[in-house]
Amino acid sequence: MRILCLDVGTKTIGVALSDPLGFTAQGLTTWRRRGLAVDLQAIGGFISEYGVEEVLIGLPLNMNGSRGPSAELAEQFAAQLSQALAGQQSASPVKITLRDERLSTVAANRALLEGDVSRRNRKQVIDKMAAVFILQGYLDYLRNHPNGRE
Repeated sequence: MRILCLDVGTKTIGVALSDPLGFTAQGLTTWRRRGLAVDLQAIGGFISEYGVEEVLIGLPLNMNGSRGPSAELAEQFAAQLSQALAGQQSASPVKITLRDERLSTVAANRALLEGDVSRRNRKQVIDKMAAVFILQGYLDYLRNHPNGRE
């Protein structure tokens, strides 16, 4: 089962994809946002191209667990994606899951710093790497909790 992960921001969307067996997450792209309709069409293209069965969207909660403007943006995007996918004719429905992503960007930035990636290059890939961290955490969770989803 392939899972597509999105780290949704106002300017870009980091995109990561699991391997077919659900063991590892790989960065796919950093999508520069071009308007909701174009963004949803691009994500639909990724879903079709890779045979995705689940879309995981990072939910940027505040450190105290409350929802702020960024979390509301992610939830709104998830609802819009769900509606767009429901309108498409598909053999099997795509599940949409929101997952707490606190500190994923911090972890991604730390990994890039340790890899001695320049500031300019970090800026270009940070959202994609954050999506990788969110997805890998989810895959690890699923592997350790095979009978129950979150």
